[in-house]
Amino acid sequence: MVRLARNLLVTCALLGGLLFAAGFVMFVGALERAESHEGAPADGIVALTGGPERIGDAMELLARGRGGRLLITGVNEKTSKEEIARQRPDLRLFFSCCVDLDYRALNTIGNAEQTRNWVREHRFRSLIVVTSSYHMPRTLAEISHALPDVRIVAHPVVSDRTDLDAWWRDPPLIKLLAIEYVKYVMSRARIAFGDRQTGTEMARAAMLPAAR
Repeated sequence: MVRLARNLLVTCALLGGLLFAAGFVMFVGALERAESHEGAPADGIVALTGGPERIGDAMELLARGRGGRLLITGVNEKTSKEEIARQRPDLRLFFSCCVDLDYRALNTIGNAEQTRNWVREHRFRSLIVVTSSYHMPRTLAEISHALPDVRIVAHPVVSDRTDLDAWWRDPPLIKLLAIEYVKYVMSRARIAFGDRQTGTEMARAAMLPAAR
């Protein structure tokens, strides 16, 4: 009986591992490999912090008239608008009229919450989302959940330093993608089961010692 139970556990573990591996390969295979410079315009643009390319791409979209206003969400509390504007001095004019900074979001769930508040404040009906290609699936899941009645347009940012076509040759990239895949699965599961915990609550919980 004990041996049967052990064999059953091993079989379940192997099947679970195979399903995880298959899902991971499909996840990576679906990521965008190249950026699109064309697309439908929207009322607003939101860029999630995490890389200078994200803000640069979002500013380009704003300058080209793809959106009327830009939210940069998840900004470090010590970073001023002037510091961000220095990344694109040629587009500094837009920072004085059309760029808002969110300092409250601590994670992707928080990004979605603050984006929802901003979109509702401006009564936008459509939104371009700018973030890294590997981060886009989870971001779209969270923002679409927070704003089910808003048309979402994805603008994935593809870094020159990231070769998604040969990801299996790059151990640090494999680790990054695997972690993101796990977070994506957890995000989809949380949304499916209706967890109402906010991004701020989850971020604070993550910093607390485990309950004993």
